[in-house]
Amino acid sequence: MNTGSSLPRWITGLTGWVLPVFLIILWAVATEYGWLSSQILPAPTDIVRAAIKLTVSGELAKNIAASAERAGWGLLIGGSIGFLLGLFNGLFRTAERFLDTTVQMIRNVPHLALIPLVIIWFGIGEAGKVFLVTLGVFFPIYANTYHGIKTTDPQLIEMGRVYGLKPWQLFSQIIFPGALPSILVGLRYSLGLMWLTLIVAETIATTSGIGQMAMNAREFMQTDVVVLAILIYALLGKLADTAVHFLESRILQWHPGFRHR
Repeated sequence: MNTGSSLPRWITGLTGWVLPVFLIILWAVATEYGWLSSQILPAPTDIVRAAIKLTVSGELAKNIAASAERAGWGLLIGGSIGFLLGLFNGLFRTAERFLDTTVQMIRNVPHLALIPLVIIWFGIGEAGKVFLVTLGVFFPIYANTYHGIKTTDPQLIEMGRVYGLKPWQLFSQIIFPGALPSILVGLRYSLGLMWLTLIVAETIATTSGIGQMAMNAREFMQTDVVVLAILIYALLGKLADTAVHFLESRILQWHPGFRHR
């Protein structure tokens, strides 16, 4: 909804950071005056020092790269399968009858509960971690793609048929654009699950990654590094969400809900 604000876009874009910055200031004040024990939550300056130390040693960049690679492969594989299967089941009633019930049954099994089986199947290598991320991102994209296709306005489809549009033209000009808002919601949700799954997956006997960095820090009671790892996950999740938001503002200009973003 457009509120008619005349503020520059870059200023309105910064409003989402007001609360996080306020919380960081409050956190710094609480630790400075002893209201919050450093054993519970280290001061922001301690975390910055830990980040600088890990950056200089190269450990931080190595772990972020390892986590990003696992997340990227999981998103690519799980997202592609979920998107294609959602399209297939949404467009073809026969496929929906045969496949959707099975997919919904599997969806209700918590994918993180499969960790013992994943270790048996794949061992403790990279394949198991990517498999878990793949499962995590598959279902939101599948469900939202399927929902978007099924909820396309039937009157628009009928109008397209009246104007003589062929099946491919109906899909490309009416059905798929109508489903795009729902598909992007699925992508947004799956990105959150991607990082959540990765946090758990990287605790499975790994030698690199943000999760592994946090587990090592826990062994040595390095609370500042543990909190740093959590903040990195949060920032990566925010960057991913911002990327989808930018994508929405570019490809959904025709949609009234996204036109003035």
